[in-house]
Amino acid sequence: MLKSFRYFLLPLAIVYGIIIWLRNKLFDKNILKSAEFNFPLICVGNMATGGTGKTPMTEYIVEHLKKNFTVATLSRGYKRRTKGFAIANESTTALDIGDEPMQFHLKFRDITVAVGEERLIAIPQILHQRPETQVIVLDDAFQHRSVRAGFNIILTDYSNLYTRDLMFPAGDLRDVRESSKRADVIIVTKCKSDFSSDEKIKLIHELNPLAHQSVFFTSIEYGTPYHLFNHDLRKIENKDEVLLVCGIANPTPIKDFLNQQVRFYEMVKYPDHHIFSFDDLLYIKKQFQKIHSSNKMILITEKDAVRMDKFKSELADFPIYVLPVKHRFLFNQGEEFNQLLEKYIYVYSFEKKKI
Repeated sequence: MLKSFRYFLLPLAIVYGIIIWLRNKLFDKNILKSAEFNFPLICVGNMATGGTGKTPMTEYIVEHLKKNFTVATLSRGYKRRTKGFAIANESTTALDIGDEPMQFHLKFRDITVAVGEERLIAIPQILHQRPETQVIVLDDAFQHRSVRAGFNIILTDYSNLYTRDLMFPAGDLRDVRESSKRADVIIVTKCKSDFSSDEKIKLIHELNPLAHQSVFFTSIEYGTPYHLFNHDLRKIENKDEVLLVCGIANPTPIKDFLNQQVRFYEMVKYPDHHIFSFDDLLYIKKQFQKIHSSNKMILITEKDAVRMDKFKSELADFPIYVLPVKHRFLFNQGEEFNQLLEKYIYVYSFEKKKI
């Protein structure tokens, strides 16, 4: 019903698409300026409005690179209650820097997690305050062309490829399709479990990458849920009854997962990046009490977990568990992707020394 209704928005989508196309042309012709830093910048972005798996992909990249490099991440800090540049510290909360940067901060205490609306300003501030930094991963920066990253990665959801999508608001695209040609790597995310080599070939043909572009495919892999506060693990069993609470752009993969894993689940859905209120908490408790089973639990995403941590005193005794998620590269291509990341940094550093 929603998709049919959105076709009536095609005139607005056409206008929006023309505006974005013109803006890109101004950048391409250098009328609008893109700043280029003499420093390795890796951009993780997409063509659509959320739901492609940028956060777990950023985590994958950080997890790999921090073994050999000093890493920083830079995000806008969407829906935070502060403004300007900030680096996460021990007293930082999700309200200070946003849910996704807070998630990075909690997972990777040994890296620099920074936020700033103006990347052009924030990048020099990172390098000034953390001069040991060797690479910065830009979270969701593909459309923000005021800064030109040296290595661009775009993600596209298998169930909603940008090649089949329409411009917002008729569809989910926030950039014109030809912008994909600016990427170095295209990753098709959330592929089905039985994704075949034949389908891989067909999708590569549909994406029609340029000679320098690499295409990868990933599926979602869920880990063992852990308690929001004491971090005890609890395996999901087919006798469980679950209240799924989520404020993310696309909960479909989690719903599909639960359909296969548990006896019953009910979902309480909130908008993406939703800031939970005390009234929300009361409603969640009420819905949970309606489930009459000794094997019941509340399940939340990692992104939602950083926004619910403030309710520790109210939820500490509840079986509220966080479902971790990560990307799994298909066709044994994970190492190939890792090598592309490392090669970019090493080649960049080598060229810099020559200068």
